Order: sequence, then C-alpha cells, then structure tokens
Amino acid sequence: MGAVSKSWAGVLYGRDRDFVNGNLPNRGLSVDTRGTPISTAFPINPTAANVGITQGGTLLGGTTTGATGNALDGNFGRPGLFIPGTTILANGGINPLNLPGGAGCGTFDGGMPYDYALWNIPGARYACAYDTGRAAVLQQPLETLTYYGRGTLRFGEHELYAEVTGSKANSAKRFSENQYTANNTTLPIAFPLNGLTANTYNAVYDQIAGVFPAIGAVGDRTVDAVGNYGKPITFRYRCIDCGRREYETETKTFRAAIGAEGPLGAGFDYRVGGSYARSESSSVLGTGYHYLGVYNNTVAGNAGSTAGIAGATVGMADSRAPTAPGAAAPGIVGLFNSGILNPFSITQTPAALAALDAVSAKGAVLYGGRYEVTQADASISGALFPIWGGDVQVAAGVDYRRETYSFNGSAAAATGQPAIFNAAFDNANALTPKHRDVKAAYAEILIPLLPGLDITGAVRIDEYSGFGSTTNPKISAKFRPINEIMFRASYNTGFRVPTFNQIFNGVTQSPNPGNARVDPTTCPSGIVGVGPCAAITPDSLSGGNLNLGPETSKQWSAGVVFQPIRNFTASVDYWNIAVDNVIGALTIDQLLNNQSYFPTRVTRTNGVITLLDVRADNIGSRRTEGLEVTVRGNIDAFGGRFTAGLDGTRLLKKREKFLPSSPYGPSLIGVFTFAGDLGVEWKHNAFVTWGNDDISFSLSNIFRKGYRNYQISATGAARPEYNRYVKDYSIYNAAISYTGLGPNYKLTLGVRNLFNTDPPFAITYDSNTGAGSSWEPRVADPRGRSFTVAVETKF
Repeated sequence: MGAVSKSWAGVLYGRDRDFVNGNLPNRGLSVDTRGTPISTAFPINPTAANVGITQGGTLLGGTTTGATGNALDGNFGRPGLFIPGTTILANGGINPLNLPGGAGCGTFDGGMPYDYALWNIPGARYACAYDTGRAAVLQQPLETLTYYGRGTLRFGEHELYAEVTGSKANSAKRFSENQYTANNTTLPIAFPLNGLTANTYNAVYDQIAGVFPAIGAVGDRTVDAVGNYGKPITFRYRCIDCGRREYETETKTFRAAIGAEGPLGAGFDYRVGGSYARSESSSVLGTGYHYLGVYNNTVAGNAGSTAGIAGATVGMADSRAPTAPGAAAPGIVGLFNSGILNPFSITQTPAALAALDAVSAKGAVLYGGRYEVTQADASISGALFPIWGGDVQVAAGVDYRRETYSFNGSAAAATGQPAIFNAAFDNANALTPKHRDVKAAYAEILIPLLPGLDITGAVRIDEYSGFGSTTNPKISAKFRPINEIMFRASYNTGFRVPTFNQIFNGVTQSPNPGNARVDPTTCPSGIVGVGPCAAITPDSLSGGNLNLGPETSKQWSAGVVFQPIRNFTASVDYWNIAVDNVIGALTIDQLLNNQSYFPTRVTRTNGVITLLDVRADNIGSRRTEGLEVTVRGNIDAFGGRFTAGLDGTRLLKKREKFLPSSPYGPSLIGVFTFAGDLGVEWKHNAFVTWGNDDISFSLSNIFRKGYRNYQISATGAARPEYNRYVKDYSIYNAAISYTGLGPNYKLTLGVRNLFNTDPPFAITYDSNTGAGSSWEPRVADPRGRSFTVAVETKF
C-alpha cells in the first residue's frame, strides 16, 4: 500500500506534494470539507421541543436572521457576527484554530485552512478543512483461497472431462471517518456546557467572542438572558476516534463443468458441454459506524409509534438504540449532547472511547447478493471441401444460458430497527431472484479464396427473454501478398442488454450538499454568487429503469502487419466503434448543462432547481476512433536473447451526444470526465527482456499522456497557480527470474515503480459527493516503490 500526504497550500495546484510510501492510508484531496477533527462551529436554528438540546438557541445563533420571531435566530443579523472589516456574514463556519491568534488549522494532522476564495464561499473565511482522502486505504486487505480440480477420461479419440473450481475471499474496504454535521431535525447534536465540558467550552467561547463580541463578553461565565454564554455550540465534526469506516466482505465463487469432444467423421469434430457457476457475497459493517440514537425520518418515526413507543417523531430520542454509560440519551447523539464525546479535542477520554464502543454498530449486516449462470452448448467444426487457397472451414453451434440474480438488503436497515448513522444500506435495491434466458445459434465459415487471401464470415442470433432477438453478422479478411506484409480488416455489429442492476435497482433520492453549482440557464458565467447565480443544491434521483432497452454497436477495423525479417514484427490497425442507445446515467453536471434535451428530468420549485432525475436510461450515442500499434523484436546476444515490445493506443476521436436529435458534443480526447473512461490521447506498455535457460531480466514501462485538468470552479481557474493540464504519467517496473534450481521451480523478484515516481497531480475531487482525490485512478497508481517475491513449483 502507499500513502499520499500533501500540504493544503499547494495541493489544489499541484505544489508541495510529498508522497509517502508505506503501510499507510491514502492522503487524498478533500478540498471542500469543513468537518474537521477540531470542530468547525456552525449556526443552526433552534430545534423543536424535545428534539436535541438547542431549543433555547445556540452560541452562534440561527440562519434565518430572526424570521422565526426568536431573537436567538437573529445573531447573524448583528454587526458583531460579520467578518471584521467586511459586510460578510461568518455563516460558513468558525473554527477556533483559524481565528486571529488561533493555533492554526495545521494543529491537527491533515488539517488546512479552508480555501473560501477558491470555493467562492466568503462566509467560510474562518473555517478549516480536512484531507479526508488520506484515510481511504488504497489496497484492500485481501485473503483468498482458491481450489481447482479436473478429471479426464479418453475413449479412443473421444474425451470426456469434468472440472470444479471455486474460491473464498475476505476483504475490508476502509475509508474516511464519519463526519457529523449538526442540524435541527435528523442530527440534533451540540456541545453543551456542563461539568465534563466546562474547560473546553470556556476556551472555545472566549476565542469566538474575542473576534465576534456580539456573542458576548470574553471571560463571561454567567449563564443568563443577557449574553449567550452557556448556549450549546453546534458544529461539523470529523470523528477520528470513531475509527475509519469499514465494510468487511466475504465472497464465495463456485463453478462446475462437464463436457465431451471428439471426431464425428468426414473431417468434422464435435464439442458439447454444460456448466453451473455461482458467485455470492455478503458485507457487514466494520469499524467507524455507530447507532444514531434518534428517529431520522418520518417512516422510522411512524414505525416507532406503531410499535407503541411514545414520542417517536423525527429528531426525538430512539430508545431502541443502545445508550452508553453516563449518557443521558441513546446512540452517538446522546454522547455528543451529554458532553462525553468532545468534538473540540483531538484526543478523547477513556470514558468517551468506551462509550463509542457501547454504541458501535460493528457486525451489522450491510447487504449481500448472488449471481448464478447455468449454461449448455454444443458445436461442430470441420472442413467442407477444398478450393484454390485451401479447405473451406465451417463451424456452427447453439448455446443456452440462464442468468439469475438476487440482492438482499439488511434487517438492520428495516424501519423497525434503530438507525445507524451514515451506513450505506441498500435496501432500496433489494431484489428477489430474477432470471433471464438467453438462446443463441451461430455459424462461421472460412473461405481461402486464394493463397494468402482468407475471408471469414459469421453470424450470431441471440434471443433474450424480455428483449427479443437480435442478429449480428461479422466479416473479416486477411491478405498476405508477400511474406513480409499482411493486410487485415473486419466489420461486425454488437448488441448488449442492460444488467439486472440497471433494470431493477430501486429509486433513491439523495441530497447534494455541495454548494459549487449554479443553474446554467440563469447564470451563464457558472460562478456562484447571488440572485440568478445563487448556489443550488438539488436532490437527485438515481436507480434502475424497467424501460431500458438494449445497446447496439457497429465497429470496423483495418490494418497492416509488417515482418521484414524473422525477428521483427510491427502492426498498425485503425478501429472505429459506433455505439447507439448507450446504457448509462447522466451525471448531475451533464443534466444541468443539457436541460433543454431533458426538460422532464429537471424539477423546479419557485423557479429554483430542487430535483434532478439521473436514473439509468438509453442516453444517446458515442463515437470513438483510434490506432493500435504493436511492435515486437528479438536478437541473440551475450549468451541469451533480448526481446523488446510495445503495445500502444492513439485515440483519434471520442465524442458523445445524449439524444438522436442533439448534436455531438466537443471532443473528449485529453479532457477530464468524472464518468466512463478518460480519453487519453496516447498510452502504451513497453518492455525489454533478456534471458537464457536459467535466468531472465525484464524492464517495463507504463505511459499515459496527460490531459486537461478538471476545473473546480471559474474562480479557481482564474487563479495564477491553477494547473490547467495534468502531466504525463510514466513508471518503470523491473524483475529477475531464476529457473536454475530445476525445471519445476521458478523464483521471481520484482520491483514495482522502480524510480518511486509520484502520480501526476490531478483534480478529481467532486465537492458534491465527496469522492475523488488528487490523483486519477483510471490513469495512475499512487503506490510508490514496492517489492514482490513469487515462487512457483510444478508437481
């Protein structure tokens, strides 16, 4: 595994990067995260009666400037809560570390000042940010046991075989700690003033009051109606001591197959077979997850009321969740509101750690699924008759396949169970077994028209239950006029049905808390501001689509192979792929920028976009063209043989459109996109080896050409340090193998990333989902130099 650590000042623009390679988590880029190990205080309106502990208001007041009639809501209308020397409200968060005279956001590991200018959130001048990506483990811990067996019986020229293979794998996905952001309904948490918290509370109060005197007087220790001292502090907090979030997954696979093959006579052979394969997995929660302790939605509250639980409404205490020793209320909400868990401290007391264990959800089932395939096939092949260039060869066959898929949710996510904070339950996608049958027949003929000229034609008919039938032809040709050169070309069509998930997944409505988007129809500049350029935070609908149709394609290629001498070969092939009725889902940005084509997918409330439908659909067409280059050569030298090679791809065209009536968009070559494959203009794998009967050495190179960086915001792109382009990625690997111990033994020592090269800086962070980091996993590997040992034996 490797780790990436960076200072914030240079992280956004690719400066001051220090990649530390070792058994550590990834330190990625989390540029718009104000939930920090030392909390950032936020304003929140008072809660309803019996919800949390802020009915009397909070230290920073509310966000409605007194609209509720409660004077406590008006704090942000007072001059003292404007950032000193400005007319900007400090409503984007106040972290004591980042206040004048504070210890600085770098006090905690991974901390950095929040870049309010970049994100165009001036009210967050005194907030801190946290590098959450560092906690994502790059290489999951994985243990795998694989077994395989095969038996063969021969009866003359006929062969009967049976084989069984399977595996069991246990893995753990580990990523950033949970972030707790107080609100006045589903997460009513605050830092109280009591005997446990007085020292910390007083320090935080004095630091904020020193800059914002409207809060109250520095040194005030009297809880009364005159000042705000004693009112709870609402916050956004990254709970480091809660532990990194973890999913523990067990996956089992099994496959059994039987078959027979042999001659039919008259120059024909047969092959028949059948198989059954199964893959099933189950995931449970590991560390980092805790019972919430309140009803977090209306459905849960109603279920509690139905069960006879008094006060079962959103935000109120859920007595079904465990209560930690010393806490006045259940779940982790009870730990915060009792002051047991201190969000303004880097370290927690032993009592707090024990309390976290008491409300831990470790071991709760997350989800699981099973996929099965039962298949039978039969084919014949052989020579029909000779013509000028040789024998005409034919093959034909039939195939039957039944695919079955099921997905189970979790009892822990049922409405009658206490909520677990931020667990990615997937009950909306729970699916009883669904199956589809696929019947196919195919035929192929090879016609050697002339010596050196072969024509191959093939056709395949597939019938999918629920989708009908499709016929797809293929034709190819090879022509070698002389031994040193060969021409080749092919054409075929394709057909792909959607996956079970793309069809049957449930519909989920999710918030998009990022505030870096605007409505392009009212704000062409794309810069967050006020009025028509005010930030929008619409919810999004995602999930399956029962009306999805199949994806179709046409592709052709043509190329030439050169072999001027026996030890050297080079080839160049042009390929062209056209895909229509593309199965996929629009990204939020794609939908926002193409609203005119999808008006029914955009919902507005009082003129403001509040909901975006990004469910799976057949969303247009894709056109790609490119060149494939292959070079191979070898020469005998120094008592062995040198071999070198290169496999490269040059992308010539990549364009998309979303509807048949819409035009194709701009070229996607060398341009960052969040979804799909990046359109890297050139990439190659190259190698050189030398070896003899006992020993061999190899050196290989992986290269990916750079591309245009993601533009986080128009404001960020205008800054002089902005890295407009991602640099080329190139690493080298080396290995040495020894077989001198005997023909049945081989020892290999390898070095991956020989020169310990850092991946190029790339902005891949999505502020609206929290995904991504400061390197591009579709192009680069963030792991540094590593060593491998492999021992092979045959018996």
